[in-house]
Amino acid sequence: MLGWRRFFSKLRNFLQPGRAERELTREVESHLQLLQDNYIRRGMSAEEARLAAKRAYGGVEQAKELHRDERSWIWLEHFRQDIRFGMRTLSKSPAFSLTAIAILALAIGANTAIFSLIDSVMLKTLPVSHPEQLLQVNMTNKDLWGGNGPYFSNPVWEQLRDRQDVFSGLLAYSVKHFNLAPRGEVRNVQGNYVSGQFFDTLGLLPLLGRTFTPADDRRGCAGAAVLSYGFWQSEYDGRADIIGKTIVLDNHPFEILGVIGPEFTGIDVGRESNVYVPLCAEKVIDGEHNSLDASNAGWLRIIGRPKLGLAAKQVEARLKTLTGPIFDATMPPDLRPDQRETYKKRTFRAENVANGPSFIRSKYRNALLVLMAITGIVLLIGCSNVANLLLVRGAVRRREIAIRMALGSSRGRLMRQLLAESMLLSITGALLGIAFAHWGAQLLVRFLSSSVYQENKVFLDLSIDSRVLSFAVGVAILTGLLFGFAPAWRATRVDPQSAMKANSRGVLEGGRFGLGKALVVAQIALSLVLVAGAGLMLATFMQLETLDPGFDRNDVLLTGVTLQSNTDTLDRRGAIFDEMLSRLRALPGVRSASYSDITPVGDVINAANLQFESNSARGKPPVLIFFNLVTDGYFKTLGTRLLSGRDFNSHDTPQSPKVAIVNETLAKKFFQGQNPIGKYYRESGGSKPGDPVTIIGVVQDAKYATLRDAVPPTVYVATSQDKRTAHATTFEIRPAAGSPSSLISVVKSTITAVDSDASLQFRTLAAQVDQSLSRERLLATLSGFFGVLALLLAVIGLYGVTSYSVACRRNEIGIRMALGARQSGVLRMVLTEVAILIAIGLAVGFVLSLGVTRFIASLLYGVKANDPTTLSVTAAVLALVAAVAGFVPARRASRLDPMDALREE
Repeated sequence: MLGWRRFFSKLRNFLQPGRAERELTREVESHLQLLQDNYIRRGMSAEEARLAAKRAYGGVEQAKELHRDERSWIWLEHFRQDIRFGMRTLSKSPAFSLTAIAILALAIGANTAIFSLIDSVMLKTLPVSHPEQLLQVNMTNKDLWGGNGPYFSNPVWEQLRDRQDVFSGLLAYSVKHFNLAPRGEVRNVQGNYVSGQFFDTLGLLPLLGRTFTPADDRRGCAGAAVLSYGFWQSEYDGRADIIGKTIVLDNHPFEILGVIGPEFTGIDVGRESNVYVPLCAEKVIDGEHNSLDASNAGWLRIIGRPKLGLAAKQVEARLKTLTGPIFDATMPPDLRPDQRETYKKRTFRAENVANGPSFIRSKYRNALLVLMAITGIVLLIGCSNVANLLLVRGAVRRREIAIRMALGSSRGRLMRQLLAESMLLSITGALLGIAFAHWGAQLLVRFLSSSVYQENKVFLDLSIDSRVLSFAVGVAILTGLLFGFAPAWRATRVDPQSAMKANSRGVLEGGRFGLGKALVVAQIALSLVLVAGAGLMLATFMQLETLDPGFDRNDVLLTGVTLQSNTDTLDRRGAIFDEMLSRLRALPGVRSASYSDITPVGDVINAANLQFESNSARGKPPVLIFFNLVTDGYFKTLGTRLLSGRDFNSHDTPQSPKVAIVNETLAKKFFQGQNPIGKYYRESGGSKPGDPVTIIGVVQDAKYATLRDAVPPTVYVATSQDKRTAHATTFEIRPAAGSPSSLISVVKSTITAVDSDASLQFRTLAAQVDQSLSRERLLATLSGFFGVLALLLAVIGLYGVTSYSVACRRNEIGIRMALGARQSGVLRMVLTEVAILIAIGLAVGFVLSLGVTRFIASLLYGVKANDPTTLSVTAAVLALVAAVAGFVPARRASRLDPMDALREE
């Protein structure tokens, strides 16, 4: 009990030092007054009694100091004194303080911004009940189409749901964009198809109404919807009477069952899901083209919560025993024998998914880690710069420190005072950096977001949580110690007697300022690493940006058209699209038009197993080949050259022999110098091969899904020979003149004149290609920015060290010039020292670059990690800029008046 009283008493005295000091003064005065009264009673006068009382009591200030030590934490008192003195000292040098704080705020803020993104994308757990328990079901080997992602068909999901006995809750879901507009241009909203136990498995309760139950997810359901909190607020103004009302999605009514709480924005990190509908509603929206019974359509992720006491390994072992029965029951029809064996060899595995699935994590993980390393190097350069400023400041304060040591201050006490000033700078910089980080992280998210589709906007929780705050505080403390310790050690390493004899400029012993020069060398080396990395990233972006993709991306309007799934028969869909195409081609402002299933570099693929009738392919198993359904005029519209043969035409009908056009890569790979025109292939996706398809043309290679991937062997088939099962396609329209956007209104009216209920979506091919380069653009932009910043900091550091070195040697230079040294000689002397620093820094940086740039090799394209041209140009630019920074103080030294320099002594 006594210990707690002492603790709270010390705490009160620390928090209220003025009150504690007044109480101590009153207590001492009361003791003196008692002694004085005693002496007065002995017959002394008041003045004599006062003097006697003071002699009897002893030193008043010494007594107070002893009591202060007992009544407070002396180390905390000293710390407070150091902080107060540091604030006063820094306020007397506003230029130095503001410069150091600005450098630290930028460096710490950049690190915190990138870390907050990493925290949001990779570290934060899902805002659900016990997210650490969640396991995602995945596959141990590839499927029929070469993929091994965590996507399953609905028949597999239903079999696993009904057979498993290791999960207390199991869910399946899929990402879906729902169209809120009844017709015309689409207004998409991000949503999910979810199974009946989706919300129960995640432990989520509704804010209004109720969530789904297994009874809501049964075949033949009419469909229902649960809304997110944000969507409820934005679309319905937070009204409580929406339960039981109807929301129209893709022109189908869904009853609103409930609203989920604001803490849950979706299970996919990076996507904000606004509307949830049960899996059974997929048939309501897609009609007969739905995937509920398709055994070969992988579109569902499966996540479960294990029963109490079961570890992930136990769950996985049990799932493996279910693999055989489930895949036997869901075997796709008409598979070849080898495909059946491949399908049956697959097994389940379980992996923790506490952080949630994330498309943005898989795409940007390496990029974010590289940016974290880049900002870390910027922080080191910033610390070196501030350390140089503190070294100069310590040299200027050398006489002050010597006097304080002569008066009895210990070296440790003075170092602590100087470190307190450093910590004040770093903490102030960190506070400003956190504000900068919040703004910077939001800017980066906007950078990551696609500007092509509104529904593709990246959504991340960037709130400053304890992890981000701890990171910022930790970086601030580490930074303060990093740039503050060496200058503090150096500044207090003085001999008081010799220091007080030195001139007022506070020259360092020897005048060499070696530590400052070493820090400049480090800055130049690290800057070379950053600028070289930025050069490689910029070269990668430029390679992809200027790459010839095999088509002309400029001046092409892409118009996505979706017909209502229940308004047109399969036979009518092709006729409707053909009628739209005919009217678009007749428009006066249209040079050419076509439509296709897949547009280039849209990150979408379509593939089939084909068997080619050629010498090189005969007798070999079928090969998975990319293909696309296109109309005649497709290659003309996109600017892809037809190398031989002919394009599709009106004679290619469902009744005529099947024909196809192939690209150069396919012709070279499977026909090896032979003319492929007139040769044929067969589709081999079932138990027996399909009809022969004759090759009628060869076109130049064109990028397919991404710009990075090599051009795959590709087959183009005619839409005129295909029965249109899909109710959506994309029109490619090239205007005769002007911008593609100028055609939007007339294209819209033309298409809706054919089908007034059709949904439309507009974008340009150039924007679609730009979207595919979002990661490369981000890396090039940010690495370039931080590279320039690092270069600027290194130049400032070199300029500062050279200027201070020249200032310290003014007397020496004055004597040299008085004895006959020429300006050119002085200039050469200073520049030689600058050149040595630059050369050492570049040599060290070159070695570091050879090792560091290998870590970004996977992010590069068209350029090697140790590209000699990039490293040489980077080193030359850095050397030139650094030489200019050193030339300015060197030139000023060469123009020194010898008499002025000698008088200063």
